[in-house]
Amino acid sequence: MIKAIVTDIEGTTSSISFVKEVLFPYAARQLPAFLETHWDKPEVQAQLRAAEQESGQSLGSPAAANALFQQWISEDRKATPLKALQGMIWKAGYQNGDYTAHLYPDTAAALRAWKQQGLDLYVYSSGSIAAQQLFFGYSDAGDLTALLCGYFDTTSGHKQEVDSYRTIQQAIGLPAEQLLFLSDIEAELDAAAEAGFQTIRLDREGSQGESQHRVVSSFEEIAL
Repeated sequence: MIKAIVTDIEGTTSSISFVKEVLFPYAARQLPAFLETHWDKPEVQAQLRAAEQESGQSLGSPAAANALFQQWISEDRKATPLKALQGMIWKAGYQNGDYTAHLYPDTAAALRAWKQQGLDLYVYSSGSIAAQQLFFGYSDAGDLTALLCGYFDTTSGHKQEVDSYRTIQQAIGLPAEQLLFLSDIEAELDAAAEAGFQTIRLDREGSQGESQHRVVSSFEEIAL
């Protein structure tokens, strides 16, 4: 019996295009000014030190930091310091009303229905936990954060690594076979399945080909 659901965001609850075409470009445009104006803030300095450790580079100025982070953005690198800074920038964008987070039309209704059934709901995304909270707090369907029990990001491990799902399972505190992981990425589902999770692949466009996992095109097709 499924007792908790862990869901991906991009391509699963929400379109990849929103993240790629709205959030990422917004953060990239705002990053130089953000680094200039927030350089001395402890939370920013903490991420800069982490980025120095990860890159092996000295980031002694906003310009140097911006150059590294812009490179990581262009590489679509899942670096925790970058994700944390993007989350700080996105927060201002959400609060200013520059955008709301895209959700597929079936997402909010499914999350509410699963919550009413007594299932615990979690999010696992490569975006930072702060960014995930903003995403569901400022979604097209309003504030959905009350539906969610917790969030996991790359601090739990990368999404195609089996140990990441073991870490998440231990944090949730339920047997792995009672956890369902939803994603559009085959390698992530493979890792989750190896950790004992039940899995479903979301193929929103109907064009992803064969899968080792159960495949649906909408949350409406998921019967628990």
